[in-house]
Amino acid sequence: MALQLYGVQHEVSEWAYATLRPYADPFNQVELDALVTGPTGQTWRVPAYWAGGGEWRVRFAPPAPGTYAITTEATDPANPDLHGQAATLVARPYTGRNPLLLHGPLRVAASRRTLEHADGTPFFWFGDTWWMALCRRLKWPEGFQQLTADRVRKGFTLVQIVAGLYPDMPGFDPRGMNEAGFPWEADYARLNPAYFDQADLRINWVVRSGLVPVLVGSWGYYLPIMGAHKIKQHWRNLIARWGAYPVMWCLAGEAAMPWYNSEDKPGDTQQQIHGWIEVGRYVKALDPYHRPLTLHSAQEICDLVQAEGLLDVNLIQPAHGGPETLVASVTQIQREYQHQPIMPALIDEVSYEGILHYSGAEVQRFVFWTAILSGAAGHTYGANGLWQINTREEPYGASPHGATWGNLPWDEAMCLPGSAHQALGKRLLERYEWWRFAPHQDWLDPAGSPERLDLPFAAGIPGKLRLIYLYGPIWGGTKLALLQLEPGVSYRAFWWDPRTGEELPAGTTTADAHGQWLIPLPPTLTDWLLVLEA
Repeated sequence: MALQLYGVQHEVSEWAYATLRPYADPFNQVELDALVTGPTGQTWRVPAYWAGGGEWRVRFAPPAPGTYAITTEATDPANPDLHGQAATLVARPYTGRNPLLLHGPLRVAASRRTLEHADGTPFFWFGDTWWMALCRRLKWPEGFQQLTADRVRKGFTLVQIVAGLYPDMPGFDPRGMNEAGFPWEADYARLNPAYFDQADLRINWVVRSGLVPVLVGSWGYYLPIMGAHKIKQHWRNLIARWGAYPVMWCLAGEAAMPWYNSEDKPGDTQQQIHGWIEVGRYVKALDPYHRPLTLHSAQEICDLVQAEGLLDVNLIQPAHGGPETLVASVTQIQREYQHQPIMPALIDEVSYEGILHYSGAEVQRFVFWTAILSGAAGHTYGANGLWQINTREEPYGASPHGATWGNLPWDEAMCLPGSAHQALGKRLLERYEWWRFAPHQDWLDPAGSPERLDLPFAAGIPGKLRLIYLYGPIWGGTKLALLQLEPGVSYRAFWWDPRTGEELPAGTTTADAHGQWLIPLPPTLTDWLLVLEA
């Protein structure tokens, strides 16, 4: 008798298959897929995940109401407990208010510049970086839910989380454990399903809270350590467990960077570049939902992966440090905005707040606004102490290179002012059709550039809106002209304080005969945003 299931559009339905036939090593001996055919005839091949023992489980999120026919295929077709099992899933419409379920999962917008939900609702990437959030230092439920609530309150839309194979530590370092141990058994013999059961609680909470999980499969240096076959098994488990959620995938963190103390860094780099391209092909072919795929790394690998059409979003990592990181941030986002073919591009890691020197709140405002006004599809924030989940009782400690990034506890790092300042910026942008913005340094004389970060940056919609960010300071006697003001269009101008969100009137623009208007001095010798509304 066929199994009868009931579900909800966009929500995850889950069911299990168990075998009485014994296997010596079921994880490595058997794979199971569910073929799901929807009401319009579309078919999804959904991988099942091994749940331990002789059990496999399937998760599927029906994209529309209706009836779905299901049958199973196992790599052991002689096992009737797993192969040829039939089921029916009847899905009713979603009637809740969670934006990820109400509007559907993410995809690249038709403009190729930004992301949107399945129903066309624009999605602004405002990310936070929780690389190690699945470890036990971020206690479940109290700590994890506290951090999630803060980010929801501030208006973040997604969080970046590494799926257990963390950066900045060797495999099987106790700092990477959760309540059920490590994600893999010793020597990477097989997965530890209990680890991922604990991780499920956290990922599910992120989605329930309305945040998109951007799941990083592993840090790049695990590929030569584990081998491509084990990395693919890891990815199969991630797609089977979490692909039905409205997630995004990140193929690897710093994919081309070898292990910190590698004895053959050039050789490892080349092996990782070729290996991650192979794994990228595998992920694209396996994922039945076609969730957006990205890569956190340097151009030496991104360019090659992009050339194969594997990436949907272009993440940029200018690094951490002094003023040179700001130059790199502007240089790289302006370059990648020009990338062909067009794809959403954004800064994903730069000068985490509180890391090294030159990373305070003013730097967080600068990298946010110069990126957005240079055409970015959003921005990713990071705080030192939060990415590695420091606690007072258990600070993270030394990296493999021997030095320590810092011991600020995560709940203090969560409250650093830069995240609130970027959140204010995102709130201002949501007042406008930000997805229609285009960078316009041609509107300014003189204009900001990687060589002149003190000069303004501009973007907007011609004839409707202009945003100008002035990092400054702008001194008396300085002449900054706004160019190409449209004939017959009057703009209301106001200064917007990127620290507080306060608005101060700046009058009405009056263009001269050449379509120019001199920008008045900002209210103070600090950074400001000038807004012109038609």
